[in-house]
This record gives sequence, structure tokens and C-alpha cells, in this order.
Amino acid sequence: MFNLAENLRRQAAEQPDKPALVCDDRTLSFAEFEAESAKVANALAAMGVGSQDRVGFIGKNISEYFTLTYGAAKLNAVIVAVNWRLAAPEMDYILDNAEAKVVMVEGEFLGHLEKMDLPRSPHLIAVGGESSHPQYADWIADASGDDIVTAFDAHDTAVQLYTSGTTGLPKGAEISNHNLEASIPPLTSVMGLDETDVVLHVLPMFHIGGSGVAHAAVFKGCTSIVHRDVDPGRIFADIPGHGVTTAFMVPALLQVLPIIPGASDVDFSSLKTVLYGASPITEQALVGSMGLLKCDHAQVYGLTETTGAVTFLEPGDHDPGGDRAELLRSAGKPVVGTEVRIVDEEGNDLPEGEVGEIWSRSHQNLKGYWKNPEATAAAFPEGRDEDGFGWFASGDAGYLKDGFVFIHDRVKDMIVSGGENIYPAEIENAIMSHDGVADVAVIGIPSERWGESPLALIIPVEGADPSEQDIIDHCAERLARFKLPKNVERIEAIPRNPSGKILKTELRKPYWEGQERSVN
Repeated sequence: MFNLAENLRRQAAEQPDKPALVCDDRTLSFAEFEAESAKVANALAAMGVGSQDRVGFIGKNISEYFTLTYGAAKLNAVIVAVNWRLAAPEMDYILDNAEAKVVMVEGEFLGHLEKMDLPRSPHLIAVGGESSHPQYADWIADASGDDIVTAFDAHDTAVQLYTSGTTGLPKGAEISNHNLEASIPPLTSVMGLDETDVVLHVLPMFHIGGSGVAHAAVFKGCTSIVHRDVDPGRIFADIPGHGVTTAFMVPALLQVLPIIPGASDVDFSSLKTVLYGASPITEQALVGSMGLLKCDHAQVYGLTETTGAVTFLEPGDHDPGGDRAELLRSAGKPVVGTEVRIVDEEGNDLPEGEVGEIWSRSHQNLKGYWKNPEATAAAFPEGRDEDGFGWFASGDAGYLKDGFVFIHDRVKDMIVSGGENIYPAEIENAIMSHDGVADVAVIGIPSERWGESPLALIIPVEGADPSEQDIIDHCAERLARFKLPKNVERIEAIPRNPSGKILKTELRKPYWEGQERSVN
């Protein structure tokens, strides 16, 4: 049966000397990766970690994340990678909620521990930095290198990822062995991965886009070039330096790469495919990236709860300026093994072209939310069968056309103005086609007359000075009148979470202060 530890054992046996991980100045072959993971497993077992216990990790993309994850898998334990951008109290909540027995903390984040209560008193392991806690290297130095093989079930949890928590408390999405087994083959297929590929990882591993692609690379026996953080200079150096063939990037990164000085001088010839997703992309950003990188671009749409990709827009459907250019605004068609439907607020199927909530059904859908049966039940409005198979409600709004899924926005970000539903992403796409706009976010603000009205928050291109009326007139050529932004304001920065999604809740707050509700 499928299990992360079994995947690594297989690669270590079949190609022991091949580089598996290149993390900064450290390279681990598959045999070294397997051997160190075995020592980690024994060290965890000595601290009382057993089957289905949770093991926490706070840190960026470092080799120790991988050896901890795969070492835990040898015990059938569950890795809980915490969003390192969270404040200490938020991290504290997640580790306590997960009931983590051991927590590994990278040196940069050791200061957070002083601001945490950690009521369950987990064992703490440091990776670098000044600390009274055992250092990783010392912790595994005297541990046995004997492999530990633990019995596991297909529906045992392998990974627990926490939702971003932009509203309410974060929920722990339990991703099972079965979920990973269902998701990895379609992902490797759409990426065209085989053992000859060199995969660049820049997304954080607490994100399903980061860890999902990383596990897929191990499954296929690829070499992974792992960046601790997003650094365009290193990206430009490592693509030609390591012969990178495949990378997964978020739209915000693809938007900025072409405008960095010297970008056009980089040799990108080794690249075969760039996968992008995790947030909507503007057509301008996509065309700019395709022009710079000169390789196939493919889009995936999915969620943490769906263990990644639900739909796939293949390279052949990227046709800027061509007869099929409108497909660039879609997220593609459902991946193999996944069904998609669009429903109204009562769960009734909507006809093609009509916007509603996106529901998906596949074996990729999460096992459940950790110790939160109410949230799990709400995520599957029609229930599930004995194998956990049922329709998952995404919370995203979109429509179907000729089998392609078009994403409009998060359902909760929908603006209702004068009884009409307005989806901010549509306005944002229109504004981003204006030459004087570098970035934009559209939110709903209170309106005496209409209930809510769209407000566009823009960052102008350096040296440009588009007026409010310029932007509105530009949109009037592209959108129905009721969708036009009623106001346009400048903003210094648009807040995003690590996956690139705009933090609309944060942007809305000042405009809704004093209101009884956050909708009008």
C-alpha cells in the first residue's frame, strides 16, 4: 500500500546514489535521505512518538523538514508543518490543537517559543540558533540507524495541514495515505514527471502546493532543488545551474520575474514545464511569464482539502492572442479521477455558464478536519459513503463551459450590490489590463444606496499616474455597468498569504468598522 516511507525506501533501493535533495549547500542522495530518516524515526520513538501521533515543524524549506517528515512516516506518525509567518500565539494554538508530542523549530523561529504556552509540553528540537533545547544534529547522532517498519492503513493520516485561518480559528485538514495515493499520479501526469526530471521547489512546505509537489518528486525519483525561501536571484541562478526542468510557482512570483533586471539574460532552456496555481492569475502576468521562460505553462486549481489539484489547464490550452485565448481565464478541466459540479445555495446543479459554488468528488478529498466533526460534515453537504467518498464544497465560486472550469472568486468574497452578485476577480482582471496598474485588489464596501459597492485598491506602475476616472472608464469598456468599481484608491502594498492569495478580510476591516455585520 501507499505510504511516504515506502516511497522513499523504494527510491533508495533503486537509485541509492542519485541526488534526492539539494538544500542550500547540502545534498542528500536517496540512500542518505533514507538513512537519516531512519535515525530520525528512532530518535522520535525514543521520545514516545508512535503510530498516528503528531510531530510539529516550524521552519522554512530545509533538509530537516524532509528527514523529519519521512522519519515520522516510518512510525506511521503525522507531520504538522506550521505556517512560519504566523504570530507565536497562532502557532501555539495549532501545536496544542494538533496535540504535537515533538516540535522541531528552525533557529530563526526559536524566539517564538518564549511567547508560547505549549500547554502539552512537547519535546523541542532546535535546528541551528542559540537554544537550551537539543540540536537536531546531536539529537540524531546517537540514534540507531536501523529501519523501522510500522504497520499502517490506507486511511491513516499521513499529513495534517492547517487552513490559513484568515477567518476564524485554523482547522487541521487530515490528509490520508489514500488521499496522497489518489492525488500524486494525476499530479505527476500533468507535470509530465519522470525520474530524469529536476524539480525546483520554492513554495513553503506547509502549503499543499509545496509539500504535494515535493512528495510527488520523491515518488517519481526526481532530484529536488529546494529553496529555503523565495529568492528570484537564486531562481535565476539555479535553473541553469542545476538544469531545472520543472517548477511550481504562484502567480505573484510569475508576475514579478519578468520585470527583474537581468531576467531576459538568464538561460531558461532546461525548463520543460512551469506549473502555476494557488491563486488567480491575470492574463498579462501569464503572457509575461510565457514570454520570459519560453516553456510550457500549465495551471492547476485545488485546495488543501482536495490534496491539491482538482483541475488542470494543459499547455495546449494556453493560446494568448489566439482563437482559444479565453481559456487563459479558466482553470482547465477536472483531473483524472475527479468530478466537478456547480451548485446553487441549496445544492442544486446549475446550468452551464451560471456561477455557483464549485463542488468536487474524488478520493483526493480530505479524510476530515482533526477533531472537528461539525466542520467535516459541513464540508460534505450531501454526506459521504463508508469509504469517505462524497461531494466536497470548495467555498469557491465559478462556472462550467465546454467542460472547462472558470473560477470567479471565493464565495465569501462575493459582493452583492443592488441585488446583483459581483465577483471581484472579474474586476481585478479588467483593471490589470490597464497599462498603468501594477497590482490590484477589489473588495466590497458599505453603500447606502446599493448595500455594497466595489472598491478597487491599486498600486500604479512606477512612473504612471492613472486617475480614478481613467480606471473606471477602462473597466466600462470590459464590464457590465453594475460591475464597475464605484471608487478607486491607491495602496502601498496588497497583503497576501504565503500561497499568494489576497487577504481580503484584512483589506475590508477599516471600511466595515462600526457596522453590525460585514455584509450590507
